[in-house]
Amino acid sequence: MRLGNLACQQAGLLKKQNMSVNPKKHLGQHFLRDENIAEKIAATLTLNGYKNVLEIGPGMGVLTKYLLKKDITTYVIEIDSESVEYLQANYLNLAPRIIEKDFLKYDLNEVFKGEPLAIIGNFPYNISTQIVFKTLEMRDQIPEFSGMFQKEVAQRICSKEGSKVYGILSVLTQAFYNAEYLFTVPPSVFNPPPKVDSGVLRLTRKENYKLPCDETLFFKIVKAAFQQRRKTLRNSLKTFDLSDNLKANVIFGQRPEQLQVQEFIELTRLLENDRK
Repeated sequence: MRLGNLACQQAGLLKKQNMSVNPKKHLGQHFLRDENIAEKIAATLTLNGYKNVLEIGPGMGVLTKYLLKKDITTYVIEIDSESVEYLQANYLNLAPRIIEKDFLKYDLNEVFKGEPLAIIGNFPYNISTQIVFKTLEMRDQIPEFSGMFQKEVAQRICSKEGSKVYGILSVLTQAFYNAEYLFTVPPSVFNPPPKVDSGVLRLTRKENYKLPCDETLFFKIVKAAFQQRRKTLRNSLKTFDLSDNLKANVIFGQRPEQLQVQEFIELTRLLENDRK
């Protein structure tokens, strides 16, 4: 019986090794099929300032295999049980470090205990901006972040003042990280092909990433300003009860897309002092 059970287990393992995972539309899955691009994305990691990397949404491991070759401890987090089964069968050494959870809802310190880590992945388009916002919340722990987004989103994150796509995501990300748009990836290398190009970027945390202002107020100001981006700051920030003296400052005659990240920091300090 034991031999029979062992044979059944081996047959089941072989079946999983030979299986493929079907991309699921509700999870926003587009599996990368190009090995060269996967290797190129893995190479975006500098490996500076951390010993662990977490890949989000590994799918069938096309990127994972190149991460496992690096002198770093690789973890993956995957919500799709079919992908998890595939990874467990095909990447035996990785199996203890597969986290079957939703990245957006999971407390990473259950695994990393406050240790620094890098984030990487071919991110599902439908949650990519939420992934960035969670990274910003954990900025003390994440010195580096790289991966693939819808091209338009990647460009927005990396855009500078004056651009039509410069907005909340651009300012909040670049307040703490240096953002680099690295390269574009065509739809043809995915299964199924998305309807748009993808873009790979890298975020490297700034050496002095603690803001010289109230960071909670900074977030509120940036969000309020861009929610009415066509208005001047004097109008979009009315709810902050600006004094007449403060409203006379020339900066309040500008629109949010005209301000550099540093100017948003200075704007926050002006509001802080106005409240004293």
